[in-house]
Amino acid sequence: MSRLIAVCFLLVSFAVSPVAPVAAQGLPAGADPQNTLIIDTTQGRVVIKLRNDIAPQHAERLKQLARDRFYDNVPFHRVIAGFMAQTGDGQNGNGTGGSKYPNLKAEFSQVPFKRGIVGMARTNDPNSANSQFFIMYADGDFLNGKYTVVGEVLSGMDVVDKLKKGSQANNGTVSDPDRMVTVRVAADVK
Repeated sequence: MSRLIAVCFLLVSFAVSPVAPVAAQGLPAGADPQNTLIIDTTQGRVVIKLRNDIAPQHAERLKQLARDRFYDNVPFHRVIAGFMAQTGDGQNGNGTGGSKYPNLKAEFSQVPFKRGIVGMARTNDPNSANSQFFIMYADGDFLNGKYTVVGEVLSGMDVVDKLKKGSQANNGTVSDPDRMVTVRVAADVK
């Protein structure tokens, strides 16, 4: 009987431990709340692990913009089936804008672009990433070493798969696109 009480006490103690709020946020096991973005979209929730180990400046920028609420209600303006879904233009909403912060120097890595990888969008200048990012639907070897990998989807690729797609004829531009309703750093979610 005393063992049963001890086990019950341990279970209750575990349930009210500091880990509980993280679980309540819907984070996958092992996610670092300081380097995880929770993106609630019109299709559901996407959880992204930021790769501050390989792209610290880019990861910090995404966290800063999330904390500024820059990404709230921003559309997935360019979505190409079998390739990627792009978002993050909180200035113009159409892929032509950035943020009030300066562009970032490229932080290329050996991490390959595959399904679920999050990369930073940029112009022809490798050092022009600012606020826009994209989520890969499939492998994209041709991007390896040419774009900064800033994260990876931990959960919610089924949500990304549901995003409204644009047509190939207009380079994936989406009319009446799905949106990021809110974007928060997991550590900031109460």
